[in-house]
Amino acid sequence: MRAAVVRSFDRPPTYDDHPEPSVSDADEVLVRVIAAGLHPRARSAADGSHYTSEGALPMVPGIDGVGRTADGELLYFVAADGTVGTMAEQAVVDRRRAVVLPEHTDPIAVAAAMNPAMSSWIALRRRANFQPGGSVLVLGATGNAGQLALQLAKQLGASTVIGAGRDPERLELLTTLGADEAVSLDAVGKSAADVDVVLDYLWGAPTEQAMAALLQARTDRARPLTWIQIGSMAGRELTLPSYLLRAAALTIIGSGQGSVRTSDILADLPALAALITSDQLAISPLPIALADVEGAWTKPVPAGVRVVLVP
Repeated sequence: MRAAVVRSFDRPPTYDDHPEPSVSDADEVLVRVIAAGLHPRARSAADGSHYTSEGALPMVPGIDGVGRTADGELLYFVAADGTVGTMAEQAVVDRRRAVVLPEHTDPIAVAAAMNPAMSSWIALRRRANFQPGGSVLVLGATGNAGQLALQLAKQLGASTVIGAGRDPERLELLTTLGADEAVSLDAVGKSAADVDVVLDYLWGAPTEQAMAALLQARTDRARPLTWIQIGSMAGRELTLPSYLLRAAALTIIGSGQGSVRTSDILADLPALAALITSDQLAISPLPIALADVEGAWTKPVPAGVRVVLVP
């Protein structure tokens, strides 16, 4: 079969021949891949920087996709670690890591949005005790996942959603996506002092600054604040002063691969897929032929556009 193949962590994948995957378990099924999203998570696996990477080459990247079985079922599926990725003509799907999609589903939209949307959807539904009427701050709201996080927080009943980032042009777009306010990272303390949940896609120095400013500005420091670490776009580490944990009712948790059972994630995906294929979310997929994967890997795309590779 033809696939995107990574032969060096220093170079983009190339369109090349790769052995066809084979079914080896009763829970597995072979699918024809219809679409696979080019997400940051897929990129980090392809350059060997993701924490699950085992450094083995060659490899086929891609962590999720939409495919069709020989019996005609349309599936959204997540690839298991260490298996052939989804950026290929065919993939082996573990049904325990897949959900059946209705026939009217737009596979391109699901492939584009499910992974970035899943990060905030699962964080709010499974990791935080988030209740309708609560307020949410999204750190790193100008990225693809952050833009979806704003919209999904509103869909889950947030009364107030604030987006924070650095890019002035992208910040201007956030209020059109449902943000009640869009602020620079330097203004987080004043604008988001009393939020209930922070969805943090940044970490590193921006989080150090924002956490201290926000906690010091809180009207009631005993009011619970759940800080959910989702991404590390600005750094993998930070310095956490001990006084911040004593001076406020701050709970810091993570949401990602390993912190939520796969079965629990899958249980929440049908509702998310239905939302993605409705007209209630702003999604801008850009389908590109898998044969052009090398160009797609390096092609600049506008804010909010999500590249989808189509075999």
